[in-house]
Amino acid sequence: MAAMSEEQTLSRAERNRLQLRADIVEAAFIEFSERGYHQTAIADIARRLGIGHGTFYRYFENKRDILDHVISETLRRLTDLLTGENAPTAVATLEEYREQCRRIAARFREFAAANPGALRLVLMEATSIDDDMTQRLFGLIEMLGQVVASYMANGVQRGFFRADLDCQATGQAIIGMIMGGMMLFLSRPDDPAALERYSEAIVSLLVGGMAATAA
Repeated sequence: MAAMSEEQTLSRAERNRLQLRADIVEAAFIEFSERGYHQTAIADIARRLGIGHGTFYRYFENKRDILDHVISETLRRLTDLLTGENAPTAVATLEEYREQCRRIAARFREFAAANPGALRLVLMEATSIDDDMTQRLFGLIEMLGQVVASYMANGVQRGFFRADLDCQATGQAIIGMIMGGMMLFLSRPDDPAALERYSEAIVSLLVGGMAATAA
């Protein structure tokens, strides 16, 4: 019985450790978003959680170390938007794809409105930190392009996209358009109608340009 109790206690302690680590990443996400990376000190992150510097350093080496986790968390939140009915293989017709694009665009607009600082961090600030971070972001952009390419491949396989469509190149082009929309939002955050028009224009270009037959 004592051994079982000790195992349960250790398990609880491990859960608490993982939760605090996640809380530190979340606090850094908020601080970086609100203040900017360069303007945020470890003291700001620790103060938000009510922990000491020593506790922070038990989990992360320094501010640059936790930035990697914040970028990963931002990417996770974005890719979570591409699940369920918005997954790459979830649609079977051109009209279903059109509606899927509109749903995804709406979710991205909601994310942008809720996390403008995170977008600014990723798009405008992270590449000024160091070469490793710049290369990581380039890799993320390429990876996201491959994710988008899987939507194109599904359309080609099901026959509602052109058979000669270059899925990989088209996927990267769409990521470029999405990033353009994010920059538009950052420059005009109080004009959501402009971003909605931009989103609808992208949907029209995609459907019209990739369809196996006229939309």
